[in-house]
Amino acid sequence: MKVLCDWRKLKMKCAVFASGNGSNFQALVEAFSNPKEGVEISFLFSDHKDAYALTRAENLGIKFFAFSPQDFKSREDYEEALVTLCQKEKVDYILLAGYMRLIYAPLLEAFPHRIINIHPSLLPAFPGRTGIEDAFKAGVKETGVTVHYVNEEIDSGEILSQVKVAIEEDDDLDSLAQRIHQAEHRLYASVVRQLSQAKGSKK
Repeated sequence: MKVLCDWRKLKMKCAVFASGNGSNFQALVEAFSNPKEGVEISFLFSDHKDAYALTRAENLGIKFFAFSPQDFKSREDYEEALVTLCQKEKVDYILLAGYMRLIYAPLLEAFPHRIINIHPSLLPAFPGRTGIEDAFKAGVKETGVTVHYVNEEIDSGEILSQVKVAIEEDDDLDSLAQRIHQAEHRLYASVVRQLSQAKGSKK
């Protein structure tokens, strides 16, 4: 008797959190579009109901949700709602992709060592929202991209992987940002794929 493999049961299910444009979200969806990939992007969450990332999700046929802390009585209630959502959708990992909020105890305790962020600098250098601009203005010769685990501090969790991006003499901020975003798209997918392979090897 021929046994068909249900790839969905073998996949590492991921939620992506994004606050804005969502280019890293789209890159992840496209990277794992092959049904035989070991990663499933289960849904997109945004804390901004007008974020372009939601339009990307709709166009890509990915389930999406949107609500903000202002919809709740407290920050804790907001995060508990996120925990409930992620547990209901049975995700293995939460991937932050331009999600502009700190993560606190409810999510960190529910998904220990399973929340990942990507940052556009070689951490610990140039943390925070303006990492690309800060590196450019500092006059350094190279910056880069970091993928790291998330804790309660800004951009300070354990580093999973980094890639360097040279700052060329003729770069302006836009050209540098474009190359960094391209590096982000490659590195994030690579790290997530490695995590899925490690997860699969433990089964």
